[in-house]
Amino acid sequence: MGSVKTESFSVKVIKTEVVAAEQPWHDHWLPFTNLDLLVPPFDVGSFFCYNNKSQHQTTVDDDVTNMVDALKTSLSQTLVLFYPLAGEIVHNAAGEPEIHCNNRGVEFIHAAADVELRDLNIYDPDQSIEGKLMPTRHHGVLAIQITTLKCGGMVIACMFDHRVADGYSASMFVSSWADINRSIPPSYLPSFRRSILSPRRPTLYSTSVANVFLPLSDLPSLLQMDPKSEPAEPDQFDSQLISRIYYIEGEDLKRLQLLASENGCQRSKLESFTSFLWKITASFLEESGHLGNTCNIAVAVDGRRRLSEGEGVEKQKLMAAHFGNVLSIPFGGIRSKDLKDMPLSVVANHVHEFLKSAATKDHFLELIDWVEDQRPKALISRPFARTEKGVAIMVSSGQRLSITDKMDFGWGKLVFGSCHVPLARTDCYVMVTGSPINNDDWVVYMHLPTKLLHYMETHANHVFKPLTADYLKLN
Repeated sequence: MGSVKTESFSVKVIKTEVVAAEQPWHDHWLPFTNLDLLVPPFDVGSFFCYNNKSQHQTTVDDDVTNMVDALKTSLSQTLVLFYPLAGEIVHNAAGEPEIHCNNRGVEFIHAAADVELRDLNIYDPDQSIEGKLMPTRHHGVLAIQITTLKCGGMVIACMFDHRVADGYSASMFVSSWADINRSIPPSYLPSFRRSILSPRRPTLYSTSVANVFLPLSDLPSLLQMDPKSEPAEPDQFDSQLISRIYYIEGEDLKRLQLLASENGCQRSKLESFTSFLWKITASFLEESGHLGNTCNIAVAVDGRRRLSEGEGVEKQKLMAAHFGNVLSIPFGGIRSKDLKDMPLSVVANHVHEFLKSAATKDHFLELIDWVEDQRPKALISRPFARTEKGVAIMVSSGQRLSITDKMDFGWGKLVFGSCHVPLARTDCYVMVTGSPINNDDWVVYMHLPTKLLHYMETHANHVFKPLTADYLKLN
């Protein structure tokens, strides 16, 4: 498996400044779409690791100052295209958030860490990334930190306000920034045309779409309707959430898929993995004394391709270029005592059914219409509303982002990249991405209660293996 290094290191901030768009757009307000309004006000980060051994490295790149200056210049050029990222979020007269595109700029931090890339404990990002290599977003919608390492490597980290960008959009931005830094045309030209996600007139939706989200203002009434339904106590499952990064070998994924695909039903790897995670969480609840709690699992579904179905090539291009959030979060909730004893294939059937209900054009059209009729109420994903005792985990897939191939800033291929959830966030989150080492393997980022992660490492260590420098071939 390889050793996991835990040595600490220090980081020195060399300079903090604000980078604005090279050619600012006129000052204006950009409204959020109805799908943006489904996202709570929290941050999500991403970080990208590079070493100094690339054969593409140039003599100019050996000069750290020139490298950082080049990144600032290309960032300023990229913000011309992605101009809302240089703005800030304000609230309109109705109390809804929107983006003030005022070219306020992006906080840009240049730092140096006295650690080599191979010694970074990537398995434990709370120790190696949080508060060291990942910036805190103080103002605006984006903060960036460039950290040079003792070995000559570099870590580029971005912290986004999630209300402005989902993972797809964040990938668009970083990919284009990397292209511009290499003096080639950007991979993406983003679109901020809000009309492509406008509601229909009159609005039209079924009652089922309202099961996915609910207004925050409904929570007190829901609890009053059922006195037995109480929010989960803060320390019920060990209130301290931590983050860990694992890899899953391709053969283990195939075995999970085989078990989940019994009875002649072929399940996807994501469905199979989600089923396994759901089932092992239920086992933890039952074996740790939280008997009969509801175990919720939610999966993020991207609606870009679905909303352009049957709309022609032009609509497909617009949706593919849309910058913002285009997500729904279908979920399943089952009592842990029932879920624990289900065969994996039966659990996979439940996952398949709730995913199928959201993976349609009609679902996203109805969701846009439903949000329109709720405005300006703040909304929340139903399983995370804590209207009953239990646990809810969000699963997201970055498989199709292909970040390994797209994030080349000019000094070589990305060694490793991942999302990052700030330690202060209290929602359970899991992200799966492809491995930079083996196309069949997965890398899994988990932000979960400490006791649940310890349970998984004890009972499923044949699946979840700590991500190490040995695995990434950094030694």
